[in-house]
Amino acid sequence: MPLIHSRGDRPPVATLTDTVRATADQKTRARTQRDSPPADAADSYSAKHLSVLEGLDAVRKRPGMYIGSTDGRGLQHCLWEIFDNAVDEALAGHCTRVEVILHADGSAEVRDNGRGIPVDNERKTKLSGVELVMTRLHAGGKFGGGSYTASGGLHGVGASVVNALSARLDIDVDREGHTWSTSFRRGVAGEFGAEGPDADFARKSGLRQTAKIPRTRTGTRIRFWPDRQVFLRDATFSYDSLAERARQTAYLIPGLAIVVRAEPGAGGSTAASAGGDAPDAPREAEYRFAGGIGEFCEHLGSGEKITDVIRLAGDGTFTETIPVLDDRGHMTPTEVERTLEVDVAVQWNSGYDTITRSFVNVIATPHHGTHVTGFDKALLNTVNEQLRAARLLKSADEKVTKDDILEGLTAVVSVRLPEPQFEGQTKEVLGTPAAARIVQQVVSTGLKDYFENPPRGAKLQARAVLDKVVAAAKTRIAAREHRENQRRKSALASSSLPAKLVDCRSADDRSELFIVEGDSALGTAKLARDSEYQALLPIRGKILNVQKSSVADMLKNAECAAIIQVIGAGSGSTFDLDSARYQRIILMADADVDGAHIRTLLLTLFHRYMRPMLDAGRVFAAVPPLHRIELTNPRKGQQKYIYTYSDNELRRTLLELENKGQRWKDPVQRYKGLGEMDAGQLAETTMDPRHRILRRIRIEDATAATDVFSLLMGTEVGPRRDFIVSGASELDLSRIDT
Repeated sequence: MPLIHSRGDRPPVATLTDTVRATADQKTRARTQRDSPPADAADSYSAKHLSVLEGLDAVRKRPGMYIGSTDGRGLQHCLWEIFDNAVDEALAGHCTRVEVILHADGSAEVRDNGRGIPVDNERKTKLSGVELVMTRLHAGGKFGGGSYTASGGLHGVGASVVNALSARLDIDVDREGHTWSTSFRRGVAGEFGAEGPDADFARKSGLRQTAKIPRTRTGTRIRFWPDRQVFLRDATFSYDSLAERARQTAYLIPGLAIVVRAEPGAGGSTAASAGGDAPDAPREAEYRFAGGIGEFCEHLGSGEKITDVIRLAGDGTFTETIPVLDDRGHMTPTEVERTLEVDVAVQWNSGYDTITRSFVNVIATPHHGTHVTGFDKALLNTVNEQLRAARLLKSADEKVTKDDILEGLTAVVSVRLPEPQFEGQTKEVLGTPAAARIVQQVVSTGLKDYFENPPRGAKLQARAVLDKVVAAAKTRIAAREHRENQRRKSALASSSLPAKLVDCRSADDRSELFIVEGDSALGTAKLARDSEYQALLPIRGKILNVQKSSVADMLKNAECAAIIQVIGAGSGSTFDLDSARYQRIILMADADVDGAHIRTLLLTLFHRYMRPMLDAGRVFAAVPPLHRIELTNPRKGQQKYIYTYSDNELRRTLLELENKGQRWKDPVQRYKGLGEMDAGQLAETTMDPRHRILRRIRIEDATAATDVFSLLMGTEVGPRRDFIVSGASELDLSRIDT
């Protein structure tokens, strides 16, 4: 039981026995709670378990929500918050110089000659303007109060977040003829007794007048020491990142001078200065540019330039409903008309890399947002329209893609608008929906005017851009077809053999594949072959002329695909001679003009896609007979049938028979095709290795062979017509089969 005493009594002193007994009771209760769940689970979670983080405590509890991380990236973001506030003064036209200093003790300082943070007291909180913006979240002059028409700071948490995460922050404001000063430790206002973040600190609200100055001098100086209770010990500021950010900001605000300085040992001790100084040497750079984003685009680009920098500028209006602070301090929903200014610079070069930088009110948006979405849409639609108008794309051609247009493009997209909607405190993505529409309108109008009415001397540049885009599209389509062809080749290699293949039983050195013209000849060849080592593959009619067809068309052709699949060694550069399923490939076609044409088409296929078979001498042409002479009085041991393979041979043979007094059946049979032979005749004359005649196809001169195939089977009609006309006089008309 708990000890009870009256209001005026002192609590009695607990004895050792009481202590032991109380400890035993606690163990018993703990064991009971562990072994038996509570009767009502709601009793274990009630309002007393809820916490409310006041003021800047939320920032220190969850710093990643405000600055992204607690490593060097988050530390650098703190510097950007203070730096961007100074840049906002320049953006509003009140600041001409910003200095950023990285001190050797790990602190960072930002100085500007802007208007200075207000030092008078805010009527609601009774706090000075300096203390208000540094200690209260969502407090500032960028909520539509008229102080800034466009700014990078929007949420009113940047400076206060940096203050909350700093072991010490000193601020000096030049305003109204005095220098006003104050300091903070982890978000609490006060005074330090000495230099450095570890000095004695006393809480004290309000500003101190530390100097008297001319009333014309204004500005703000903020120096902060990151709190190592929050940030990682090895987190440091980066001078290189600072210099790059300062350079791009100077480009975006023409005329603004930005000085960056790092004391010895500050800003990354391992990085040497651009001038080759030792790592511990001080580094300093000043940036000031008059050319704006056009000069920035020129700086970012690399390689041979195709165009000069193209500037596209304009503006547009949109309406949005936002809460506005009224005179009584209340937030009232109000419909406001906004103006969004667009400034874009683009340049194409001969390379392939794309560089796109985007900014909103001078704040970089590395992950882009709606303004870049509008830029991409305008670029895609306008260039496609211009390609159609220039007849570089036909109606049947597919449109070029965004990647085709972006190839070799350097672009800087900058917009300015009051109170943009960012996704998160880090401001890496713009979310204002109207930005996409306005940027698209401005860029579309500017680009269309550039291509249709190019500036003096830029007509050839505009045409070069369109040619480059078309070339990129053709390369992309060719690469896609190559990938599809490779997949189709793999499918051919892995799928089962065609059903029309009449395969042999063995695959030794004697194996032969007869590519037979027509199904009629196939039936006879089945009976005439030696099924042990002779395989048959029929083809129907004339196959595709692959000399003037693409790889994709060749693989889509059923006959060509079947031949490649049956041989089983691949095609083109992937052809492997050792993987071929047959030692010999024999082309067996009719002995007429059509048969010669079919052999030529087949040889074109082998020459272009299975060249090693020709180089190795493993492709043959069967030589079927043209005539059959049937003797009426064959002598003993003489064959009844005599086959001849040409008209001259026929005449010689008949003359010899006549001289010997032998007679033959007249007229002599003239074969029109392989199908006219029976199995015995076909085997004896064309398929039996003991009697047949094969013509080996060789390539003695690869260059000459390629030229002949290009001449006879290529896409150029003129040279082929000249060849036919020039050889017409040498044609023996009697040899034409009429």
